[in-house]
Amino acid sequence: MTSPRKAAAAHAHHEHPATPRAQAQRAALAKRLARIEGQVRGIGRMLEENRYCVDILTQVSAVRSALDALGLELLEHHLHGCVQDAVKSGQGEPAIDEAMHVIRKFAA
Repeated sequence: MTSPRKAAAAHAHHEHPATPRAQAQRAALAKRLARIEGQVRGIGRMLEENRYCVDILTQVSAVRSALDALGLELLEHHLHGCVQDAVKSGQGEPAIDEAMHVIRKFAA
């Protein structure tokens, strides 16, 4: 059986045009990721400073939540963009399989 990743790679994938909306979305995602990177560096500083474990764990939880939210937003963009285009072009099955593979990772 072909893996979802291999099946998805077999369908035609293209970059979406750099519309002003798409550029703004990518910029917003990059800004969110930069904030998450700052949070992770902050956890490193907390460890170096031997801060209270519960405070560090709270920050770890916040980073997880932020990454989950970022991932769900990326998934939404993927579904409305790549998967929708694949369905319209008759290549929906492998794109849907790939999307389901990713969604299962989020559900785990």
